[in-house]
Amino acid sequence: MSGKRGRPSPLGVTLEADGANIAVFSKHATSVYICLFDAAGETEINRFALPQRSGDIHFGFIEGLSHGARYGLRVAGLWEPQSGHRFDSAKLLVDPYATALDRPFRYDPTLAQFGEDTAQVVPKCIAQRELPDAKRLPCGKPDFIYEIPVKAFTILHPDVGQEKRGTIGALAEPAIIAHLQRLGVGTIELMPIAAWIDERHLPPLALRNAWGYNPVTFFAVDPKLAPGGLEEVRRTVVALHEAGIRVVLDVVFNHTGESDTLGPTLSLRGLDNASYYAHSSGMLVNDTGCGNTLALAEPVMAQMVLDALRHWVLKAGIDGFRFDLATVMGRDGHGFSPHAPLLTAIEQDPLLSSCVMIAEPWDVGPGGYQLGRFPARWHEWNDRYRDDVRKFWRGDAHAANGMATRLAGSSDIFAPGRKPSCSINFISAHDGFTLRDIVTYSDKDNFNNGEDNRDGKSGEVTWPGGDIRALLATLFLSRGTPMLTAGDEFGRTQKGNNNAYAQDNEVTWLDWNGRDDSLVSEVSTLLSLRRTFAALTDDAFLQDNTEVMWFGGDGEPVNWSNPGERFVGLVLARAEGRIAVVLNGSREIHKIQVRTRDGYKWNRAYCSSQATDCPSRSVSLFQEIPKTSELAHSHL
Repeated sequence: MSGKRGRPSPLGVTLEADGANIAVFSKHATSVYICLFDAAGETEINRFALPQRSGDIHFGFIEGLSHGARYGLRVAGLWEPQSGHRFDSAKLLVDPYATALDRPFRYDPTLAQFGEDTAQVVPKCIAQRELPDAKRLPCGKPDFIYEIPVKAFTILHPDVGQEKRGTIGALAEPAIIAHLQRLGVGTIELMPIAAWIDERHLPPLALRNAWGYNPVTFFAVDPKLAPGGLEEVRRTVVALHEAGIRVVLDVVFNHTGESDTLGPTLSLRGLDNASYYAHSSGMLVNDTGCGNTLALAEPVMAQMVLDALRHWVLKAGIDGFRFDLATVMGRDGHGFSPHAPLLTAIEQDPLLSSCVMIAEPWDVGPGGYQLGRFPARWHEWNDRYRDDVRKFWRGDAHAANGMATRLAGSSDIFAPGRKPSCSINFISAHDGFTLRDIVTYSDKDNFNNGEDNRDGKSGEVTWPGGDIRALLATLFLSRGTPMLTAGDEFGRTQKGNNNAYAQDNEVTWLDWNGRDDSLVSEVSTLLSLRRTFAALTDDAFLQDNTEVMWFGGDGEPVNWSNPGERFVGLVLARAEGRIAVVLNGSREIHKIQVRTRDGYKWNRAYCSSQATDCPSRSVSLFQEIPKTSELAHSHL
């Protein structure tokens, strides 16, 4: 260790020609050590105290440290949990700015025991040369998002080599890209890929976290998903870009896997618990329901988030982000604000302001539900779309009103000042019942999660005997940005488990051999129709004028005050012609009765049930065409 060289930025390990600069933030630590590991492990002569300090940054320079070197951190300071200080120099810590780890995280009870050395159970950071900046696609907003759990998506795919199954690299395989292109996917949203740890109650139950929403680091990809590290991610993104598919990354910047006060010490807790995590009266704030909440109002944490986002964009070519429990990002001492410092910093950043940004606009903290309140250009997961669509098809009273609002783009949430595309429309997602299970099960069955069926949302809107095709058609014929979770297009089931986060097994793994190929074709057809008729994707809210007309089953205006209304029809007019979207939730068969112009007739372009004009429990799309024309269904 050189006592004279070194600088306080950038944070982490930065390789130079003759060694490496190390910089670590810790406001309350007395000493910070970097520990190097060779074939013999860690030795005292391979442990160096960072000799310099500038404000809250501890830093130094190690001569000869090069690419591939394995290291960890140890930090000394007070053990005063009542004051938020949990320093324990027996704990080996992962550098939060590390971009590679030598193995996945594995829960061990010693991680939570004061004074117990954890060098044998904590992954080692790997010093990495900085990659050149990745090539990026031009800016563009998503028109259809396909949510992918990386391992579950390919682990059983028969046309992916055994060595690649379940990895990020598998997404670049020809068979996978061919499936995405067949569907018409324009944007995939990868569920979290940053290195995570299982919740401490899972190993005794022989269960594993299957979703990844329990991160320890924000820069390093989980070795389970990417044995080839960041370069594997980068190569996969290049292959997807070449196929015309953008990549959005689901990121978790609201909590970490260090959990509550009984959780493991792995990184931020040991570096400076009081600075990195939000506290109130000396106790961890739990606005996330996961045991801790990152102190994103603190400059050091906000900077880490910005640095991590830039890292994924510049070094992996990622096109955008979906933020888990995003309300945390906008909450300060006065509540939530779309102008909170972190959200404002993202919007003002020259690089990030051009990326796709998607918020999950809620958490479990005070004032946690913030749908419709994020910055103007952001997209938001719209759970009211999910619930209102399900209620209509279940047959709830007054459900036609909510259904019509969602079909038209959710102006009650996003107008004025926003656009329909800001609404991420979904009927099912990774969290909750699958599309198949919505119309199969009356109640959740989460007993395999080991929590006596107490976990997961109770009272989800379901109705056994319903039709998946009607749900899919509703999704793709609505204004807004549709999102589908991988496998819902071929009828995946989780056997009634609506919180399958702990089921890293056949419950969540996609059964490619057992897929319903007709449903795959249905999604492809619907997306083609959506892109054919521009009136479905106009990014503007409907106005009450001659270009828009709502009608009921008798062709007359819908009776919105009728609690039992089960028929909603919408005519959209554009310069190139008129189309009609018809949702018949009743048990009656209807003929389309909306008035046509002289010399024109209505031609059915699509029906979720191939029976009559407007079959019961179905969705239909009609196009007004000249009477002399008869367009074939295949042509449409």
